[in-house]
Amino acid sequence: MIGQLRSTVIDCPDPRALAGFYSELLGLPLIESDSDDDWVVLGGRPGHQPRLAFQKALNLRAPAWPDPERPQQFHLDVTVDDIEAAEKAALALGARRLPGEGEGFRVYADPAGHPFCLCWD
Repeated sequence: MIGQLRSTVIDCPDPRALAGFYSELLGLPLIESDSDDDWVVLGGRPGHQPRLAFQKALNLRAPAWPDPERPQQFHLDVTVDDIEAAEKAALALGARRLPGEGEGFRVYADPAGHPFCLCWD
């Protein structure tokens, strides 16, 4: 095992509204939100359940299941203890580094091209 699932992240035009929907649907409380509501997170008890996060995506073309021209949209956040060791292992599995990183995360693509992030605290 390289890491543990931290979050499933859903792109959407209004993170606060979609988080409200899923909060009611799944009974998950709000645990994190930035000041602009561009990033909203729902979850259970810390350390016991992966989080469901929502991030603002301007000009999002909503999925049109099962139309392959408008596929489902999400990415995984994976918590790791050692980013350097985790990156090396992920790349060895066939991941590739993508542009983009921030405080506590780096962006990659899986072998099929789906993005995911390796995150550390």
